[in-house]
Amino acid sequence: MILPSFATEVKNELARLTYEDSCCRTAELAALLRMGATITFGMHHTFGLNFTTENAAVARKVLQLLKSEGGSIRTEITVSRSRRLKKNNSYSVRVMPAPPVATLLEHLGFLHDESLNMDSDMGILRKSCCRAAYLRGAFLGGGSVNRPEASYHLELVTGSYGLGNLLYTLMKRMEFPVGFTDRKDSYIVYLKECDAIIDFLAMLQADKAVEAFEIARNIKEVRSQVNRLVNCETANLQKAVDAAVRQLHDIEVLRRQKGGLAALPDRLRETAEARLEEPGASIVELGDMLGVSKSGVNHRLRKLHAMAVAIEKEEGKEKEKEGDHTV
Repeated sequence: MILPSFATEVKNELARLTYEDSCCRTAELAALLRMGATITFGMHHTFGLNFTTENAAVARKVLQLLKSEGGSIRTEITVSRSRRLKKNNSYSVRVMPAPPVATLLEHLGFLHDESLNMDSDMGILRKSCCRAAYLRGAFLGGGSVNRPEASYHLELVTGSYGLGNLLYTLMKRMEFPVGFTDRKDSYIVYLKECDAIIDFLAMLQADKAVEAFEIARNIKEVRSQVNRLVNCETANLQKAVDAAVRQLHDIEVLRRQKGGLAALPDRLRETAEARLEEPGASIVELGDMLGVSKSGVNHRLRKLHAMAVAIEKEEGKEKEKEGDHTV
């Protein structure tokens, strides 16, 4: 069983929404048709429409809006099955060429004084509710969004530069951090910030999708915090291991000297012996063994280190002298 994509789930949710205001239905239908329809021509200078989508819910939504906004226009829907493996069905909504279609096109702003308006719909986007409905239609007709668990990316894809620029301008005016680019023969308006995608989906009224993004973002933040803590603990552990290795080396240097560790002052000897007994112990644990504070243990270890460094310097000088005599 092939699970639907997240974008399909969002579209199915949006396609179920209904609106009382005719202006919002008009704006959404206009955007849907802009994104996925072509205008056809019939006899006696009549117009028709063909809308194609791979989402059954979107096809039903277009039919519903056409019936509410188109009056007496005649529609039909056909389904074609792709012969390619794992390809979705294609749903075609056809509006038969007839005189009433011209009235619908004028109502949508596609036709003005018998001339076709191919790109600009600003005339129907004066109200904020209509702008949201228009972008909802644009997403239904040509949008996609990644699952929130993946990288954040939402886009609207159109084959028209004019429409792409209109969508970009509209979203820019609504203060979305939107980008605009082209890909082959398509123009893409996109969002890549999590907060912006959440705000956009919330404006479209995709409440379930917004909830999914919020949950995914919280999980990502928790994972990020855990990773930071783990990385911090790992770094601290590595520092502790490196310090212990250095301390053991210092003690070995001191043991080579005449009298060995027994020649050290009692406090330093006790500290060195404790480190040898518990090479993996932390400074705090060494302090508990010795009955000394953490700073006290560090002070003693620094003294041992300074003594070992001084001894190694003297050993280095003696080796140089021996080398000179050999020559």
